[in-house]
Amino acid sequence: MPKAEAEFFDVKQIDWTPIEQVAGLSEKILSRDPDSGDYTRLLSFHPGTDTSPMGVQRHDCWEEVYILEGGFHDLSLNQTFQKGMYACRPPGMPHGPWFSKDGCTTLEIRYYK
Repeated sequence: MPKAEAEFFDVKQIDWTPIEQVAGLSEKILSRDPDSGDYTRLLSFHPGTDTSPMGVQRHDCWEEVYILEGGFHDLSLNQTFQKGMYACRPPGMPHGPWFSKDGCTTLEIRYYK
């Protein structure tokens, strides 16, 4: 089944769910295809979040990320990314870990095709 049809709705209706691997990270899944694994989510870095325990990330899917609020520092690249910046990562592209001093919210879209 592909992602469910959804007309505009207030995403405040969806609760933030903590991501167990790293304290300070939480997500709101906006849409998901349970068969393919494709999804769209908001990802929140609380102030002071450090994703170093997850190490450098590589995914077997495409990932697009747009920073909606705040920013974070990529510890591998030694670069800071802020509100209004965008990334498109093909499968296997290394990224992170990150530290967000003041917090950050991103819109993330992952897909396999």
